[in-house]
Amino acid sequence: MAVRGIQDLHIKGARVFCRFDFNVPMNADGAIGDDTRIKRAVPTLNYIINQGGRCIAASHLGRPKGERRPEMTLRPVAEYLSTLLGKEVAFASDCIGEVASGAVGRMSDGAVLLLENLRFHPGETKNDPEFATQLASVADAYVNDAFGTAHRAHASTVGVPKLLNQKAAGFLMKEELDNLGRALENPARPVLAIFGGAKVSDKLGILKNFGQTVDAMVIAGGMANTFLAAGGVAVGRSKVEDDMYETVGQIQANAARTGCQIVLPEDVVVSTGVEEAAGAKIVSLGEIPVDVMALDIGPKTIQRVLDIIRRSATIIWNGPMGVFEVEQFAQGTMEIAHGIAESSAFSLVGGGDTVRAVRKAGVENRISYISTGGGAFMEFLEGRTLPGVEALES
Repeated sequence: MAVRGIQDLHIKGARVFCRFDFNVPMNADGAIGDDTRIKRAVPTLNYIINQGGRCIAASHLGRPKGERRPEMTLRPVAEYLSTLLGKEVAFASDCIGEVASGAVGRMSDGAVLLLENLRFHPGETKNDPEFATQLASVADAYVNDAFGTAHRAHASTVGVPKLLNQKAAGFLMKEELDNLGRALENPARPVLAIFGGAKVSDKLGILKNFGQTVDAMVIAGGMANTFLAAGGVAVGRSKVEDDMYETVGQIQANAARTGCQIVLPEDVVVSTGVEEAAGAKIVSLGEIPVDVMALDIGPKTIQRVLDIIRRSATIIWNGPMGVFEVEQFAQGTMEIAHGIAESSAFSLVGGGDTVRAVRKAGVENRISYISTGGGAFMEFLEGRTLPGVEALES
């Protein structure tokens, strides 16, 4: 996509409406639970400050559904940003109206103002033209640095950039697009995609897309049970989607036509339930007892996947191999994380559970790129156009 970067904008003295993703977890005491998304916004914020721009930062937090919810205020984020940036970040108790316009009017070059939660107004998620007009009325330029919301056609991601001639991607957004493009558009081969998670239906578009574009595709986690059951393998009490059997067959047939190798578990770790971890044991396919469920991949499968990882030049990973939150079912996910970290391949990781797994393994600094997007990351993998990115196209 022909998307301009923030360095292509005239920033000096300009009022720059910046859409960030400050949708961070908040603790019961109002403290920020995870500051990753806030820290990833700092390069764009500092650039605007150093260029003498006036940064009007905007974001959502949680799902207030168009109502003002005190526990979802962005005020703590403004206070945290002040510490990160080493300068005061002003806070406006609304994102439109006289409160917002008055706060913007008091800004000087190099100042940062954070507006209150965009989703306190129903017009944000409805992409209401009037709401978008009010947001845009205080700005001269627009920057989107919120890849995590780029799949949403909301007022702040689609409506506002349509109203401003100067628009660009922030550093994080550009970084996301560049790295996802590197993995998907013209990747170094062989390309390996590793998918885990509970349901085939949750990743149907991705499986169909990748089955025709990558060289090998590992399918593990809960959705591997559906693939196995569709092939006639007894999987005990493991959850399966029997309405997906025909679709699974189509995915496998399409992969066979394009030469994509689909890798399924050869052995699994089973137990009568997640809570009964003490009774976990390793069994081969065809030997899964009727009263247990598969909760992780076994050592033979781990070794096979690690061998493929070593031969790959590009690796895309989304979804854990098992219930990694429980120690007895974490080995598959942890070993795959370490295998990818030790690989010389370009590695791209995305999705909340997968990022948490990488952190648990202690290898996040050895992954080539970790995406900040959840739904946006998934839709990008499906090959879909993201409205928030399309709105930036020049």
